[in-house]
Amino acid sequence: MFDLQPARAEVTEHQLIERECGCGHRTKAAAPPGAEAPVQYGPRIAAIIVYLYAGQFLAKDRTALALGELFGIPCSSGTVAALTVRAAGRLDGFLEYVREQIAASDVAGFDETGLRVAGRLAWVHCARTGKYTLLMAHSKRGRQAIEAMGILPQFAGVAVHDAWAPYDTYAAPDHQLCCAHALRELQAVTDAAPHGQWCWAAQAAEALTAMQDLVRQAISQGRDAVDPDALAAQVRLFRSAVLAGASQTAARSGPLMKKHNALARRLRDRQDDYVPFTTDFRSPPDNNGTERDIRMAKLKQKVSGCLRTMSGARQFCAIRSYLSTAAKHGLSFFDALAMLTAGAPWTPAGP
Repeated sequence: MFDLQPARAEVTEHQLIERECGCGHRTKAAAPPGAEAPVQYGPRIAAIIVYLYAGQFLAKDRTALALGELFGIPCSSGTVAALTVRAAGRLDGFLEYVREQIAASDVAGFDETGLRVAGRLAWVHCARTGKYTLLMAHSKRGRQAIEAMGILPQFAGVAVHDAWAPYDTYAAPDHQLCCAHALRELQAVTDAAPHGQWCWAAQAAEALTAMQDLVRQAISQGRDAVDPDALAAQVRLFRSAVLAGASQTAARSGPLMKKHNALARRLRDRQDDYVPFTTDFRSPPDNNGTERDIRMAKLKQKVSGCLRTMSGARQFCAIRSYLSTAAKHGLSFFDALAMLTAGAPWTPAGP
């Protein structure tokens, strides 16, 4: 049986002696580091507050309530906000370091998602690798926000993303379009087809899945390339399927057929952007890692509602960037936050 002893806070009183000289000048002892205010929360309490708010997505009021009920420590939502601002303000150097590491990486994923901020639709942009995560809140979705993030404009590796057009305006990186997105779209076409009838989307999806299996098999066997004949066969199946799909839906007689035609034409015209993973094993076939990293913003909105200010959204994104990167390096959320609230934020040792 695992259990906890009753938890109670330790309160330390510092008495600062003050004396007045005969000339009228008053001299007061200096406060010890970390106790400059008349009442102050220590770094571990501050870490718990930020952990509950940014790590577990509680609202400020619920975070304050949890602290009072669990530890008997009086706290207000204003205190939660102030400690969050202080923690995020210590991450400027960390965020710049992460930005540089992602920009210099061989492969990086990019994605964006909507987030309600101050009653309006804003956007959270994500850039990530296997070791680093950078999240940024912005009022815009397109190039203006991408430029503000400062990674893709100087990135020269393989950019993994969905087929959203603004990503393609950057010519310096190579592009790997997300096959998981394509497979979901192809599944929707298959579901809409008459039962028992051959569907081009099913063949395209099977071929795309088979290509991924070939890559996984080659990697597991220690080979540096896929069997060229097996790959060529799947590419032919994929190509013939999307050509048939473009032909079958060319009439575009309704909204649904227009969507199916657009999908078939995109898979036909951008085939070379969907299959780089078959020859460059550094590149993943999907952008699932980026979607996992950015999903936390949506979860925050689902658990505790929209963020009230853009500055608050940016602070949340800064702390989530810190926590996600720490987790990728094997550091727990709480340990990372304890260092941050103590004034010495953790930074990765190297690339």
